[in-house]
Amino acid sequence: MRGGGDLAEVFVEQRHSLSMRLEDGRIESVVSGDDLGSSIRLIAGPSTAFGYVDSAEESSMIQLAQDLSRGAKTTSKDILVLSPSRVTKGGDVLIDPQEVDAAAKARLLHVADETARSVGSEVKQVTVAYGETRQLVWVACSEGILASDDRTRVMFATTVLAERGGVIQTGHDTLAHHGGLELLDEDSVSHLATTAAQRALTLLGGEPAPTGRMPVVLGNGFGGVLFHEACGHGLEADYVLKKSSVWEGMIGQRVAGPHLFAYDDGVSPGMWGSGGCDDEGTPCRRTPLIEAGVLTGYLTDRVRAKALGMELTGNGRREDYRSLPYPRMTNTYFGPGDARVDELIADTSKGLYAKSLSGGEVNPTTGDFVFAVEEGYLIEGGSIGRPVRGATLIGNGPEVLKAIDSVADDLDVKAGMCGKEGQRVPVGSGQPTVRIRELTIGGTSV
Repeated sequence: MRGGGDLAEVFVEQRHSLSMRLEDGRIESVVSGDDLGSSIRLIAGPSTAFGYVDSAEESSMIQLAQDLSRGAKTTSKDILVLSPSRVTKGGDVLIDPQEVDAAAKARLLHVADETARSVGSEVKQVTVAYGETRQLVWVACSEGILASDDRTRVMFATTVLAERGGVIQTGHDTLAHHGGLELLDEDSVSHLATTAAQRALTLLGGEPAPTGRMPVVLGNGFGGVLFHEACGHGLEADYVLKKSSVWEGMIGQRVAGPHLFAYDDGVSPGMWGSGGCDDEGTPCRRTPLIEAGVLTGYLTDRVRAKALGMELTGNGRREDYRSLPYPRMTNTYFGPGDARVDELIADTSKGLYAKSLSGGEVNPTTGDFVFAVEEGYLIEGGSIGRPVRGATLIGNGPEVLKAIDSVADDLDVKAGMCGKEGQRVPVGSGQPTVRIRELTIGGTSV
């Protein structure tokens, strides 16, 4: 700051990671690593200078600070003396993954593989992945911020490929949380593998999905990908500031029925995207985005909050010390409603039950989206009936929100990784089961 500038920030990260992958009954890869580095960001008017070093040595950081400050043109501010801060934790760790040997973790991969193959002879391929990270971050900012966070995450995923008569289908399921290895034991990974295998086998018997407009019941958990992609990204303040969001200028306006609530929640214990603070040192929080159908907020980082005149929401996130922070979601979900799932299904005479979604595309400027249904079933006579394959959901985010006419009480939030600006960060996406009054289905039936 001595060379001038409006804001200076120092970010230091120490990270340990381990990943293991099993294919064809064998552990194919084990990769572990430790990383330490720091970055400095200097903002002067509309310009941002940024750089990083692969260390946390004072001499290297001082040299980087001097190099970055040479371009600053504004008047320097007083330099604040920062007080020590308490390290926060985004989740409790009952069993530290680093204290459990690799052989015990490998055993869990083999249990999942053996369980999945035992479900049926049509199971042809099983892939199991395990990952753990511990990330410690420290953030100092010239606005008087000195914060730190200690984040441990564990993930276990199983993918099963099944084949029948030349037809190939895939089932996938994941366990993940912000916490330690207490998430996993032989029973939990066996259940996960069984679910993935049964999903693949069920879809082998699926018929081509129908085409046209019809009611869609979107299952809890993985169904939340639709809100994350079709609505959540447009609520990130950088899109709003660039006027490339369909939600720009709509705070205070009704966007859905009075039964719909939505949140970005960075503090709930155990959720994959939770933390003690974001990567700018702002405490994480639970931010209401939609309350009783009214749009109430955007997700901000320090730069965009200042430009928009909005409060900080704890959503300034970055992949690592080599990256600039951007407004990013943490855990986004629809709040639970009053309906029971069986009543919601029984009240739908005909439609599509999309139990889970996979990949898709969305345009945040218009809200238009296309999503593939990973696991889907026809609803016939108020009951879940025959499985279908090849279904896609085609629609528009704002229109879908208005078309949600029933919300169940079975909220579930799943883990995933979100990409933006070339960076990937852990996020949770979820919802209770919801019914969309009508949506276009792209199918494969003739």
